[in-house]
Order: sequence, then C-alpha cells, then structure tokens
Amino acid sequence: MSRPIRVLVAEDQSAVRAGLVLILRSAPDIEVAGEAADGEQAVALARELRPDLVLMDVQMPRLDGVSATRQVVAEGLADVLVLTTFDLDEYVFGALRAGASGFLLKNTEARQLLEAVRTVARGEGLISPAVTRRLIAEFAAKPTREPTADPAVLDRLTRREREVLSCLGEGLSNADIADRLDMAEATVKTHVSRLLGKLELRSRVQAAVLAQELGI
Repeated sequence: MSRPIRVLVAEDQSAVRAGLVLILRSAPDIEVAGEAADGEQAVALARELRPDLVLMDVQMPRLDGVSATRQVVAEGLADVLVLTTFDLDEYVFGALRAGASGFLLKNTEARQLLEAVRTVARGEGLISPAVTRRLIAEFAAKPTREPTADPAVLDRLTRREREVLSCLGEGLSNADIADRLDMAEATVKTHVSRLLGKLELRSRVQAAVLAQELGI
C-alpha cells in the first residue's frame, strides 16, 4: 500500500493496549489512528476516524467486541481483526459470524501481529490453518447457537465459485486455492470477490464460516 495502514486499537486493559500500540508504531507502514477503551468508544471512533482496520478485543465493557464488530462491519467502517485470550470460545465464533476478517490470540508474537494487520489490510482473511481445522471440528461437533444458513444461497454461485468457497472453508490461501484448482491466483481473487458479492458477505473469513455451517 502506498500509504500507511491506519489502525484503531480497541482494548480495555490499558497496559495491553499500550503494548499493542507500541508494536504497531514500530512498523513504518502502519499508523495508529486512535485508541478505544471499550466497545462503544470503538464504534464511535471507527465512525469518526474511518481507519483501515480495527484491532478489537472481544471482551470489553459497555459494548462487547462481538457487538462492536457487528456494528463496524454492518456500517462498512473498517475491517476488524479480533484479539482474544482463547482460541475457540464462543466470542470467536460470534465475532467471525459478525463479519470479522480474522482473529489472533493475545499472546501472538509482535512479528505475527504486524503481518496479520498487513494480511487483513490486503483483503485476505486471517485464521491459521491449525485453528481453522479446530474450527471445522468444533462446527461438526455441535450445532451453532445461531440459525444455520440456508443452503439455497449456494444456488447463486457457479460451480467454480462453490469450489472456491469450499476451499475458503478449509482456510486455504489464494495461492493454495490456485494450486488445488489449477488456476491463476488472480483468477482466484476474482472468484472470491464475486462470491462474496453474491452471498452479501464482507470478508473471506465470513465465507469460510458459511462454508463450514453448510458443510461444503
């Protein structure tokens, strides 16, 4: 990107927030646009500052991170990268369904945090393959607490787009999908963009959750 990636940091613990800000400011291509101490402030600042990305803690006072994520995504204010202490709690599922572009554990190393911000800013969702496998297992093990998606939505997709959606459900990157389906990576990006539009989804991670819920 020609300009810095503008990030809003939403974290209620001041020490943790300061550490995140310090890490982000160490990268020349990332700019900290603002800081929020709770969910309501995160939404308000996202509306005011229009950052590229919100680094969102899921457990915050006044308005939890899942609800804040839902508002930010619904209004098209920014992409959301969720931070959580636990890799498979209900907060994570809720945040992904709400449209978060990915999630990271709070104990993630600084280098990985910076790369995650860059990845999401490029429009690629972020869930590590190991965590994706566990997510799929979790979906298979128990019914979701929210209504599952209507399989009829798949009728909007071409055969190729369904194949790409299935790959997204496995947490594959564009490069991995290109290798598996024997197509150019640029073509994969086009298919991902089109299927997101047809399914009215904001992120590829949301598409992955849908694929898991539909079992494709």
